[in-house]
Amino acid sequence: MIRLDGPKRTAVILTGVAGLMLGLSFAAVPFYNWFCRVTGYGGEVAVSDTGADRILDRRITVRFDASREAGMPWEFRPLQTEMDIRIGETGLAFYEAYNPTDHPVAGQASYNVAPDVAGGYFTKIHCFCFEMQVLQPGERVEMPVTFYVDPAIMDDIDGQNVEAITLSYTFHTAELPMEQAAMAPVAGPPTGEAGQPAASN
Repeated sequence: MIRLDGPKRTAVILTGVAGLMLGLSFAAVPFYNWFCRVTGYGGEVAVSDTGADRILDRRITVRFDASREAGMPWEFRPLQTEMDIRIGETGLAFYEAYNPTDHPVAGQASYNVAPDVAGGYFTKIHCFCFEMQVLQPGERVEMPVTFYVDPAIMDDIDGQNVEAITLSYTFHTAELPMEQAAMAPVAGPPTGEAGQPAASN
């Protein structure tokens, strides 16, 4: 059995902690989304394949918000700031993303709604956040989200007083899929005129 002295033991422990933190950083976004779906924490929304079975006369305002994690190079914004719809009515909103870099970038959106009490009643039918998005260099895309506010919110003593809901997305950088990574250009030596290698000094 190998015995490590104090400084070596400390170095081994710190290396292990650093490796664990790195692994957790890659798992943070999918774990957060899974945790919210299971617990409803952070105003996590519901998901449905179809629209609501009834539409009420009561109207509600849906606001749209966008942000990026530190280091995410995309530009990302909602194409509308808010929408006034009836409870149970299917709404369609769009977000825009733009990759200003010279290489493909993959992103995954995490999301929630506020106030938290509205989370279980804000129902998505289709959303760009369900899948990873890959933008090519200079690519700009419009990404839809289809949703409705479940009429059951009116049966909730706290939910029935909600007049506005904010839908928020945060885009995180994701690992580029293998096929996309293989197509990414590899930086070569600088070139001079007519594509010839630049002369060295």
